[in-house]
Amino acid sequence: MTLDVAVPDPPPLSGPPPGGAYNDVTPPDAGRADYRRDELATMLEEGAWADGFEEWTAKTGLSESEFALLRRHGLVEQLDFYWDPATERVESRVPSLSDDVREALAAGADPDGVESALDSLSRIVSERLAAAWRAQSTE
Repeated sequence: MTLDVAVPDPPPLSGPPPGGAYNDVTPPDAGRADYRRDELATMLEEGAWADGFEEWTAKTGLSESEFALLRRHGLVEQLDFYWDPATERVESRVPSLSDDVREALAAGADPDGVESALDSLSRIVSERLAAAWRAQSTE
């Protein structure tokens, strides 16, 4: 099944540092890590997002109503991509479905399947970003 929706704007890439939420014991170098979000945002704007999104829509099993629900709750916009200096790889963070979204989906869709589809979008776009990163590095 192909999801027939317009490509939304890329997410803003402004998430918290990788590793998650608040931690009262902050490592001394935590504020200095370079997650290269500006460079990745440029790559998203230059086509990695649109290419990855279109590849995903050709493969996903999401319905238009499920996708619309994700958009209404800002979950597509909450995807986050960053460069992990420890692994030297493009990584991503996928938001969890809130209880509200799970309840809205319970009537006709599998919340775990929808969450998996969002994870798939993140993975495909991460692969596009990694390819763009490698291409940029060899120039």
